[in-house]
Amino acid sequence: MPFPPPPRPLLGPRRRSLLASAAGAALLVGCSTDGDGSGTTGGSESAAEHARARAATDSETLLQRYDAVLAAHPTLADRLDPLRAEVVRHAAAFGAGSSGGGSTASSSPSASASASASSAPVAAAPGDALADLATAERALADRRARALLDLPGELARLLASVAAAGAAHAYLLTEGAK
Repeated sequence: MPFPPPPRPLLGPRRRSLLASAAGAALLVGCSTDGDGSGTTGGSESAAEHARARAATDSETLLQRYDAVLAAHPTLADRLDPLRAEVVRHAAAFGAGSSGGGSTASSSPSASASASASSAPVAAAPGDALADLATAERALADRRARALLDLPGELARLLASVAAAGAAHAYLLTEGAK
């Protein structure tokens, strides 16, 4: 009968424990690398930056439409100035730099309207101009709502908020005309 091996004092982790720990750590690192890898994150950062730049450009274009309507129909200023000021803030939130400051929201429409009036045709009747502006707000809000599905958290929340504001602007522009 063979003698059993003498009991060894446990001075540290056993080889099996170390191998199991190493394998588990490799799996965890592999999982976290796949989730946070430079290819995936770099792509989403690039997509996020592209979406942010597009949102800024869209807000600036919408701002130009507001300016053109205000230049063609100055009697609508009381109604459009608060909505225009919001569009200025939206452009700034997305990082737009050339849209004008929020503090000059009521004074800059006349300054920039001459440059943008030729690029965005304005209806002759104030009601039609408001309807066109509402259509532009609604189309942009819908496009932003579709785009936010592919964006990371904070940018998606910002885009959702601005899309909701755009939908509210469209409602205010159409319902006020009734």
